[in-house]
Amino acid sequence: MRDAPPLPELDAPDALTERQKWRLLAVLWVCFWVLMLVIAVQDHLHNPAVLWWEPLLWEGSSALIATAWLIVQLRLARRARRVLHRPITWFIRHLKWFPLVALGFIAAIYSIRHAVYAVVGVPYQHAAWTFVLLEDTAKIWLFLGLWLGIIFALESFSMWQEGRHRLAVLQKSLAEAQLGQLKAQLRPHFLFNALNTISSLMHVDVARADRLLTHVAELLRASLRLDQEELTSLAAELHIARLYARIMQERFADRVSLEWRIEPEAQNASVPTMILQPLLENAFKHGVEHTSVPATILVAAKRVGDALEIRITNSGEVSPMPGAGVGLRNCRARLSAHFGEAARLELRSDEKEAEVCLRVPWQERPA
Repeated sequence: MRDAPPLPELDAPDALTERQKWRLLAVLWVCFWVLMLVIAVQDHLHNPAVLWWEPLLWEGSSALIATAWLIVQLRLARRARRVLHRPITWFIRHLKWFPLVALGFIAAIYSIRHAVYAVVGVPYQHAAWTFVLLEDTAKIWLFLGLWLGIIFALESFSMWQEGRHRLAVLQKSLAEAQLGQLKAQLRPHFLFNALNTISSLMHVDVARADRLLTHVAELLRASLRLDQEELTSLAAELHIARLYARIMQERFADRVSLEWRIEPEAQNASVPTMILQPLLENAFKHGVEHTSVPATILVAAKRVGDALEIRITNSGEVSPMPGAGVGLRNCRARLSAHFGEAARLELRSDEKEAEVCLRVPWQERPA
């Protein structure tokens, strides 16, 4: 019994990594403060009452304290990621200390400014403290709201991408497990039918039964070589189908003839492994096994636009085809798992002819 396959890994080239996220935030932060410095200098450029370095000090002190706040805020943001799906709770967590943050912000900024002015020996004159507290508190409120919004957006986008990546990994794992189960169902089903064919001839024609057993062994060896692949070339798949057809022709000698119309270009097309054998088996079962009228089975494959089209037609006296057998059910399920709605399997039958048409998206695969 095989070990369960490991969880597949999917590359996420579009995902915003932690380093990219913080690098983007740093670029936005630097651009913001450069813009603020340029505006401050521009506003006081022609004011003789303001020294050239004063606007740089005012905005520089704000940038320095704001950067310290940002560093602390980013540490808190990592802890609050678990509530990102509740935006109101997330913002409340970050804004509940706003009064203390505003007071500390203002105290730190004006302490730096007063210290620099004292060192330079120039008096620092500003509005009354009541006005300063009200005006700067409003500015800080707008400033925090802007940057908390940016941080929330980056964190939310990053988490959304992580969730999308995990979902893709789980979907691929589920699809591979489903395909493995379907292939496991097909193999014993096919083997049972092949052995049943041999047993029906064992007491009638030992030589033919022996040839059939040899063909079955060859077919099993060929199918095992493809067992590790979910997709293979049509050329490899046709090799399996021809081996199976040889077995059935041995069983129904002189009652069935096969014709293969395969366009050369179609040989390199990619198809699910062991997808033709159950369809061919269905043609023998309903067009040959239950009738005595000679039948002809045609296997045709060609490219039609962006799709590969395969048709298996059996002409003669056709028995009813319910289209719900193990082989057809599994073929439809495998096509759905591989290609979704881009692939289809259609069945058409009447008393004289039955045809199954398989369409899959065109994908090149060397034979």
